[in-house]
Parts: sequence; C-alpha cells; structure tokens
Amino acid sequence: MIAKRWVRGLVGGVIAVGALAGCEVPPPPEAAPGPTAPVRAPSASRPARPSQPERPSQPEAQPCPEGGVRLREAGGDAAMGLRLASLALVNCGTEPYVLDGYPELRVLDRQGAPVEVSAATGTNGVTTSVTGVEAAPRKMTLRPGAEATFSMVWRNTVTDVTVPAVEGWEIEVVPRPGAPRVRLRLTQPVDLGNTGRLGYGPWIERETR
Repeated sequence: MIAKRWVRGLVGGVIAVGALAGCEVPPPPEAAPGPTAPVRAPSASRPARPSQPERPSQPEAQPCPEGGVRLREAGGDAAMGLRLASLALVNCGTEPYVLDGYPELRVLDRQGAPVEVSAATGTNGVTTSVTGVEAAPRKMTLRPGAEATFSMVWRNTVTDVTVPAVEGWEIEVVPRPGAPRVRLRLTQPVDLGNTGRLGYGPWIERETR
C-alpha cells in the first residue's frame, strides 16, 4: 500500500517536473538604464537686435560755381499782363564779393539759345509804374552767405498775331564786369508775348535776419 502511494507520488512529481521543463521560462527583465546626463532646457534665444532704421540720404550740397556766387529766384508778381520778377545773387564763396551798378543779362529759351529781346536798364518803356527797377545803383560788398537782388519787368502781351510769342526759361547773368557768367533755370518763364522788351534794375543788397 505504501509502495503504491510512493509510486504515484513519484509519477506525479515527474509529471510536474516535466510540465515545468516543457514551459518556456520568461527572460529576466532588462536592466534599467543607468543615469544619463541631464538634458539642458533649450536656452532662450537672445532677442534679435532691432534693425537700425536707414538714415535718409542727405541731399548733396549744391557746389558753388567758379565765380563764388549763384543765382536763385526771389519772388515775383503778375497783374493785368505786367510781370515783375526778382533774382537773388548769393555769395556762396569764402571771400567778400563786391557789386557795383547793374548786372549784364541775357534771356535764353528752353534749349539755352538767346531769345530776341531788348533788355535795358530801368523800365525800358515797359511801364510807367514804380516797380523797383528805377532805383539808383550803388556799390556794395556781400560777405559770404549774403545776397543781393535785381528786378526785371516785362509785359505778356501779344500785339501781332503773326509774330510767335516768346518765352525765356533761363537767365544768364554777368554779376560784374569780367566775372564768370552765372545761369539759372526758371520755374516760371519770362513770357514776353511778342513785345520783345524787358527792363531791369540795379543790384540791391538784401537784408538778412
């Protein structure tokens, strides 16, 4: 009886062992990874330096002509066909500039060619009104940066429809005897019609504040 029980126990143990031997034993778990270097948080990027606004290009200073003076328009008036315009001579040089009397002038067209006009001192028969061209000439010295003006008077009148009207778009001036000629392109023409006559006054020193 005891022998039978022993045999059964032995057989059961063998079966149990066989069953265990037939099963796949799961592999041991992988080792946990070791400590790694700490990951740096992404550094905040430096704010972009604001781009500097482009400086507007400064207009180049107008060069002073060879003679040390330049012309500019200095105003005018027009009423009932009578025209009055003034030009200023600016001493843009570094030395005093002496003027005495009247300028010598020519009126030029768009292409720079002289127009047919009788230009003379005073009113030249253009008008009997007081316009400033009747002033007496006098000697003056312009310090650097100072200026003097002279006035011109004419009429925009068409007296003969068969004669083309004349327009001057440039004035050429000799400020004093022997000085280089100075030219100025006008923004408004010397619109002579077909009168062919222009009067002009002497140099007048312009007061500057």
